[in-house]
Order: sequence, then C-alpha cells, then structure tokens
Amino acid sequence: MPFIPVASPLRQYESHKRAIDEAVAKVLHSGRYILGEEVVCFEREFADFLGSRHCVTVANGTEALCLALQACGVCPGDEVITVSHTAVATVAAIELAGAVPVFIDIDPCSRCMDHRMIENALSSKTRAIVPVHIYGQPARMHEICEIARRHGLIVVEDCAQACGARISNRKVGTFGHAAAFSFYPTKNLGAIGDGGCVVTDSPEVSEKLRALREYGWKDRYISSEKGMNSRLDELQAAIL
Repeated sequence: MPFIPVASPLRQYESHKRAIDEAVAKVLHSGRYILGEEVVCFEREFADFLGSRHCVTVANGTEALCLALQACGVCPGDEVITVSHTAVATVAAIELAGAVPVFIDIDPCSRCMDHRMIENALSSKTRAIVPVHIYGQPARMHEICEIARRHGLIVVEDCAQACGARISNRKVGTFGHAAAFSFYPTKNLGAIGDGGCVVTDSPEVSEKLRALREYGWKDRYISSEKGMNSRLDELQAAIL
C-alpha cells in the first residue's frame, strides 16, 4: 500500500504552480508588500465566500483567535469555555488574551464540543465559549449559540480545521460573534507561510480588529489602545 501523507504543501503548490508564480511576481513588481490591494481583495472575497460582512486578516491563526476574543470584549481574568481535544493553539490564544480556559468534554461521535456540558461549566467569571470545528466536522452551533444567548455569553468559533464546512448550507464561521481561521500551509485553505483572519458581522468588532492588528492604530502612527503587529503580507494574500 502506498504511503499517503496527511498533508502535502508541495503537491498543493505544484497543482497551482502557474497561478501562484504569477501572483507572486505581480506582488514583487508592485513594490507594496504589506496591507495592499491583495489583502483588501482577499478580505472581500473570503467574506463573500463565507457569507460574512467583514474579514480582517492577521499574521496567523493563533493571533486571529486571540484578537477575536479581545475585540469581542473578553478581558484578563475572564473564563472561556472550550475543549481540550484541539490544537494547543486554541488554548494559547485564550491565554494570550489574558483569559482562563475552562475545558469541557467532546461529543464522542463528532469529536467536537458537547453542548450538553456547557451549563455545568459556567461560573460568575464565564465570558465566552470557543467551540472548535475539528477534522472538517462542525460543532453543534445552533445549540451552542442558544445556550450563549440565554447566559449573555460571547461565541468565537475556532475554524482553523474546517474552512468551508457547512451546517444546513450555512458555513461555519458565521454563527458566533466572530470566528478565527488559520491559513497555515497544511490547513484546508493553506498559504505558503503563516496567515490567519477573523470574520464577523459586527462593524464595531471589525473596526476594533483593524486597530488591534496594527499597534492599536485608528489613525496611522497614533495608538489609541494596546495592540500588536499582526498583519498578513501581500504575498500570502495573493496566493490565497
């Protein structure tokens, strides 16, 4: 039996070689390598693909989730309910936001968050829920969002392993207040390097994200809040 790799970024490149080479050359000749027209174009196309109003690209999936939590109002010391059956990046992002991860079990069939466990994990410090769509399998978002609605909680979806997955013809990433995606080369939609994004229907969250990803700037070189350097470069946007 031939060896079948879990992922093959080289095969991905070879299958789209001409288009990728042309996209890279176009960016190199443009002289604009950060937050240019390729990023703007990709953000628009990805939001349209999902059926979301806003897409804000960032440097990687971990920072996408961290910034999504911060932009939605999660503060240091808040508790965030999630699962342990996920990449460590999910937990790292919650802790980078200053929050405390609270783990609940998964559904043995879907391997995603068991929504029946959420209410037992609630406390006075619970602020958000991060369901993880894993192996391309969506979590039970209708049930999770209803629980969040009843308790006034934020829902930020971790879609790093499920780009394009659907629940009744509605794509994951469009159920919660925001959703984080990763474009690491082995993901469902992979770049030739690191990359990520946050999608949301909220103009306020989108505006906050654009400030947070670039030093807290609302006007160039004027930081109105604490932010970071988390920008998707033009090469990755063009390839995506």
